[in-house]
Amino acid sequence: MNDTITPYTIQTSDEQLAALKARILDTRWPERETPDDWTQGIPLAYTRELAEYWANDYDWRASERRLNALPQFTTPLDGLDIHFLHIRSPEENARPLLLTHGWPGSIIEFMKVIGPLTDPVTHGGKAEDAFHLVCPSLPGFAYSGKPDQPGWGIEKIATEWDTLMQRLGYEAYYAQGGDWGALVTTTIGVQNLGRCKGIHVNMAITAPDPDTMGDLTDQEQQALAGMKHYQDWDSGYSKQQSTRPQTLGYALVDSPVGQMAWIVEKFWAWTDCDGHPENALTRDEMLDNVMLYWLPAAGASSARIYWESFGNTGMDAVTMPSGISVFPHEIFRTSKRWAEKRYQDLRFFAAHENGGHFAAFEVPEVFVTDLCAAFAEMPLEG
Repeated sequence: MNDTITPYTIQTSDEQLAALKARILDTRWPERETPDDWTQGIPLAYTRELAEYWANDYDWRASERRLNALPQFTTPLDGLDIHFLHIRSPEENARPLLLTHGWPGSIIEFMKVIGPLTDPVTHGGKAEDAFHLVCPSLPGFAYSGKPDQPGWGIEKIATEWDTLMQRLGYEAYYAQGGDWGALVTTTIGVQNLGRCKGIHVNMAITAPDPDTMGDLTDQEQQALAGMKHYQDWDSGYSKQQSTRPQTLGYALVDSPVGQMAWIVEKFWAWTDCDGHPENALTRDEMLDNVMLYWLPAAGASSARIYWESFGNTGMDAVTMPSGISVFPHEIFRTSKRWAEKRYQDLRFFAAHENGGHFAAFEVPEVFVTDLCAAFAEMPLEG
């Protein structure tokens, strides 16, 4: 078995960046939307404005330097090279933590929380809240390999993530995730292979408890309304990616503006942004994330996780110690009593008044506080 761990550096050529600029400037634009809002998707005027900024003002080299200042590696997992960050804490008693992103996210989501989680003292926290972080890029995303055969669904990813943690020398660890990362992390909890000692998720997937339908809380009523809104107005991307990711991929891999619009529209829909994504994230932050799709040509390969797993995730019980954070602009929101039906050893539950789907990206301080509080309830030993 090849268990080599190889240092990795992101290397973007000047030719790649020049070609990107040329493609942006040569975009063939559609006419503007007919309503004066986002109900038909990302508006033409804003898309052109953001594309012009991307072509002329955005500085990928600065972002590349920030990423390359972090320890990056690749290692083969069942024949597929997986890219990951591995940042060890200066604290002797730091605990290992696996962080998994989702779609349309990337390791960029975690840039604001790496410092506070690995070196809390420097960031005003306590030494006992320190973690060693492992942040892999999902298969087909960013600089991880692209599967050339079916089979890389969330069950396989969860198992291989456990192998990754063992390979790094961690015989006991925690796991955390949002979006697909939440599904992978929950599956780690379901599989319960022995090394993971506790999980935390934002965007926990739970079924509404039929026994509560006659006595719903305001939060639960809002959660049901949110599910209906998603099905009616917000799920078209998932139907396409779960059924025909290859067809979609030709457009996303060929058109940088198409890839940008496909992602940024979700930053509008899923962040707590009061109607405009730049109220939640900066242009540079959004484009940093888009670049981890554009540069590796990951439009099709990242979409395939939907083809592999969307609608087939199951609702198996999680008996492992668990924590859940719920944010008001999350896609799917659960209540504590619904969550307890599935996460049967729920040690931590927090429902917040601000924040959305990309918690580590949008509200990093809250995210860090929740993780420290949740994992404090889940000792690694015993």
